[in-house]
Amino acid sequence: MTAPASFALATAALVVGLTVGYLVARARRRSTVRRPTGTTPAELLERFVRSSNNGVLVLNRFGDLVLYNRRAEVLGLIRLNQADARARKAAEQVIQTGETLEIDLAPLAVRGRQPEAVLAEVRPLGDGFTVVEAVDHSEAVRLEATRRDFVANVSHELKTPVGAIALLAEAVLDAADDTVEVRRFGEKILRESTRLGKLVTELIALSRLQGAEKLPELNVVEVDAVVGEALGRTRLAAESADITVTTDGPSGLLVEGDRTLLVTALTNLLENAVAYSTAGSPVSISRRVVDGLVEIAVTDRGIGIAEDEQQRVFERFYRADKARSRATGGTGLGLAIVKHVAANHGGEVLLWSSQGIGSTFTLRIPAHVGTEDRAAASEPRPELEPEPLVVTGPEGTEQGGTTL
Repeated sequence: MTAPASFALATAALVVGLTVGYLVARARRRSTVRRPTGTTPAELLERFVRSSNNGVLVLNRFGDLVLYNRRAEVLGLIRLNQADARARKAAEQVIQTGETLEIDLAPLAVRGRQPEAVLAEVRPLGDGFTVVEAVDHSEAVRLEATRRDFVANVSHELKTPVGAIALLAEAVLDAADDTVEVRRFGEKILRESTRLGKLVTELIALSRLQGAEKLPELNVVEVDAVVGEALGRTRLAAESADITVTTDGPSGLLVEGDRTLLVTALTNLLENAVAYSTAGSPVSISRRVVDGLVEIAVTDRGIGIAEDEQQRVFERFYRADKARSRATGGTGLGLAIVKHVAANHGGEVLLWSSQGIGSTFTLRIPAHVGTEDRAAASEPRPELEPEPLVVTGPEGTEQGGTTL
């Protein structure tokens, strides 16, 4: 090969190399410019699925899990890394028909016995993929069941005094010429109508406390005034039952609340204590402030409440002793009202009880700012004040002072 030919070949190779290098560099620059930056659509989709409040499963044509979120696990739609068999079967049907399908994925163990409702919609995504989106309706089902039970209980409780009044009215008409019988039946009508009026009043109060009506603005309330008014309301019932009610001395405690509601709650606790105490036994009230909460404790030496019933006594219309409740005219709403009054004041009601020994119900309400200092300053000095009458309660508290 001659020198000119070699030079031409070298020049051609150089040109080709430069051209190829330029094209490769340009392609790299283009790929770099076109490469997406930040979060990809696939990553956004995955984040959406995992953050959803509903249970979401994505299945392939074989029923295998492709994607799911934590909520699906909580609802029990995934077991041992496999989708619920009902979801897989529904997915197969959706792939065949191409139509959306709604199914019930509530746990089989509780279906029909507990208000668990997990409804799911299975939709086709194309290419053999399906999505299962499950929604937990258990709370709505529970609320509906509670509403039905409440209506049924109210109907039953109202029917009893109304029916009694109707029968007694007929008896009065039949005995119109007998003054003694008319008076006897008239007293029974008055008793049943009073019971009916009390039931309606408590139903209205409970509806108000549960949010059907806006609660009044909370004000500074004197605990001693609440105790005094509640004692006045239960004085006649206590005297009729030969029950002695004792209280500790004035406390000077203040709370943020609604006086009417607090008096109603404490009156219900006192009436309950009187109704379930034997004649001649004591009932006591004590007041104190603990960790920013004012505690008003009502203690009795009554029949007590079985341990398995202590939580249920705060349910509407629940009665631990049904026969005794009917005899005393109880509505079964008193403790439910107390619970809601406490909750609406940011507090709670506690129960200690032992069968054959008695019970202590403690209403705990947040204290007004500065109440602890005021209570400490108002405590009497032992050397200047006579010792009050002491009644030891089941919780080791001491009550005494005023006797009703």
